[in-house]
Amino acid sequence: MNSLLDYSYDELECILTEMGEPKFRAKQIYEGLYQGKSISEISNISNDLKQKLLQKFCDYPLSIHTKLVGKDGTIKYVYKLSDGNLIEGVLLSYNYGNTLCVSTQVGCRMGCKFCASTLGGLIRNLTAGEILAQVLFVNRENKGDLKNRKVTNIVLMGSGEPLDNYDNVLKFLKLVSNDDGINISQRNISLSTCGLCDKIKQLADENLGITLTISLHAPNDDIRKSMMPIANRYSIKEILEAIKYYFNKTKRRIVFEYSLVSGVNDSLDSADELIKLLKGFACHVNLIPLNDVKERSLIGTNRKKAYAFMDRLISGGISATVRRTMGSDIEGACGQLRNKILRGDT
Repeated sequence: MNSLLDYSYDELECILTEMGEPKFRAKQIYEGLYQGKSISEISNISNDLKQKLLQKFCDYPLSIHTKLVGKDGTIKYVYKLSDGNLIEGVLLSYNYGNTLCVSTQVGCRMGCKFCASTLGGLIRNLTAGEILAQVLFVNRENKGDLKNRKVTNIVLMGSGEPLDNYDNVLKFLKLVSNDDGINISQRNISLSTCGLCDKIKQLADENLGITLTISLHAPNDDIRKSMMPIANRYSIKEILEAIKYYFNKTKRRIVFEYSLVSGVNDSLDSADELIKLLKGFACHVNLIPLNDVKERSLIGTNRKKAYAFMDRLISGGISATVRRTMGSDIEGACGQLRNKILRGDT
């Protein structure tokens, strides 16, 4: 069953008009929904209207199944969707605000060997409203409202490949940044993709202001193919051509994610190869010492070696940082999100 959050304000207005309701009801319902309320909780509409809506739409797209708080204050939410599926999200606190990592699919079909989210394969895409509900729910859960948001930044880096769910993700981006809603600036939103080149070019033509993040993780195709099945479809050369198109269209600097795997892609030779690959390109490399995923045999690089890799990149003229690990004790760090509870793992 669809959610009212799947619809824009104009679409909501049309729905209510077709139900024989006055247009002003749309504003009442829209404001309630964007405060994180379910249909049942909206107090300024009649019970009769609520019942009419609940015959066609779910009360709210998700609820909290489990909430875990890490030692560093990172919060992991396990959400239960209206069909019983589970997804996860993570709220991370920084000096500049709170970043929410959202999921775009139940599971993932990309098969990256360092990622837990893909272990069970792809179950289904999330709707735009299910993605949006994660933001609105967490904002309310942390006592935020539309004027004083407790979610200030969004990264589409939870379970799923965002560009594999293109239409729903695009609508979400427009809904979440709408002036009349929670109004999170597109410049505060990052979308991470493993490199679906045709979709990257399509996204460039949308003229959005989001930051594009590429999961690169290798300086050449051979290493990339050993970790990422998508590399058998798109070469690094094709990815670079696609993101150059994206940059020329948007003028937004590209961020490359690079998970450092011990003995695979963390040598200084790999760093030198990466320098040659990215030299002269408007980009930043985000180095991530691989986080533990018990089902995988890959081992993360230690932080001393990670910083040596970073220093090599910087000396070669490439902007780079080593990401601070947050939430690893609750399996909320990069690459650790999974449908664990639903699968019955311990």
